[in-house]
Amino acid sequence: MPDQSSTKPSTFFRKVQETVLRQSSYSEVHTTNFFLQRDVLPRNTSIKARQQQIKLDRDTVMVFADDMPLANWAHPCRYLLHDAESGELYRTVDALFPPYMDAKETPRTYIPFHQPIKYADLAYYPVRPRLELRWPIRWGNRYAILFSGDSNNRHTNDLEFLYRTLRGVYGVPAANIYVLNYDGTLNYSGGPQPATTWPGDNTAYQMPVNAAGSKTELNNALDDLKKRLKANDSLLIHTNNHGTTSGSESVLCCYGADYLASDFAAKLAELPKFRCLIVMMEQCFAGGFNQPIINNSPAGYTSVASAAIATQTSIGGAHFDPFARDWIAAMAGADPYGNTLVSDPDTDNNGTVTAAEAYNYADSIHHPHDTPNFSVSSNGARGCHLGISWAWIKFPIYYEVFRQFEPIWERVKPEEFYRRVEAALPELEKLADEYEPEYAALDKMIVRRASAIIRRAGQQRK
Repeated sequence: MPDQSSTKPSTFFRKVQETVLRQSSYSEVHTTNFFLQRDVLPRNTSIKARQQQIKLDRDTVMVFADDMPLANWAHPCRYLLHDAESGELYRTVDALFPPYMDAKETPRTYIPFHQPIKYADLAYYPVRPRLELRWPIRWGNRYAILFSGDSNNRHTNDLEFLYRTLRGVYGVPAANIYVLNYDGTLNYSGGPQPATTWPGDNTAYQMPVNAAGSKTELNNALDDLKKRLKANDSLLIHTNNHGTTSGSESVLCCYGADYLASDFAAKLAELPKFRCLIVMMEQCFAGGFNQPIINNSPAGYTSVASAAIATQTSIGGAHFDPFARDWIAAMAGADPYGNTLVSDPDTDNNGTVTAAEAYNYADSIHHPHDTPNFSVSSNGARGCHLGISWAWIKFPIYYEVFRQFEPIWERVKPEEFYRRVEAALPELEKLADEYEPEYAALDKMIVRRASAIIRRAGQQRK
């Protein structure tokens, strides 16, 4: 705790700041963000850098050096400890986390004084995705868990992007989506505050936050799914925010106690058998979760996509995390701003973007800092996707019928559009059944006449 009774003139703190920059290398001056706490931290107290305790043996003024400002935590950083009397540097401590992860706990006296690195993001004109419609064959229910513990703005934005994709593009029922974020609200640590509009299209956030991004609430969501998952169901789990390592395994940062990869995998093993599990993880060191999840998943098909291998950090951005943004964009058919994608993720052109195709798209354009990796329980897991099972309509005119919906698509939001289509499907299905005999007879006639033409072509002599 800062010694609130201790006061220092501004010239003292300016001397500390100048000492830091003079003693930094050319590279550090241009790539490291420095923060100063304008308090005296009393001797025999400790600075808490998440699991790491830095004990102070003298009255200290702390400078925090963030050596990878664009990366998610955990990543390399330093605590520069200065003598509170002389202002001289007496100790440097390497660490993986900052002193304050929660904006509500950050004292006003903790301020940046040198920030050569800042997030930058491009401004895109929002382009509406193309209309795609298929005839749904309902096979099993779809569920999703969207999780972020020690959220920053970009992590909450990633969750919102995925929530809008699940609801607006794939029509997953809101009741089947568990949103676990930060303290159980749309809040997050750091700026910009307050959390009012999503940067994708500057509209209000749509996702209802069901509970905090804590280990307890994540376990509660999985316990609830024990009662809901059936044999033909599918589940998407997306984890975001920060990650670290215990030294022997990867760790997911939570709002409160953290989650070890082995414990998370063991919790997944408690689920009943179901069809498909898709996991996408953005946090640092996420790759250490891949194999434990594969080994413990009760799903018939399991895939895990991670932004970074077990020994590396993942990169962040101004408004979104690059890997999560690109994976979700592949599933959505457009980036968060509504722009057309760099390439078509649906590489086999079957009308469905699978977990493997979404990963391949994100990997093809990934930020150089990230180290994406992908694991599957079997080749069949590559075909798991977020939609219900689709098959083409019973008669050819159906595509032309659906084109009559295009004026509605131009007027309403995607989620409202799909609701209206859903309401019209029973009557259209009845219409298809009514005319199926005529089209079946027509198909037979076409096949018979086409076969005769092909046979004659095969009998022709050169």
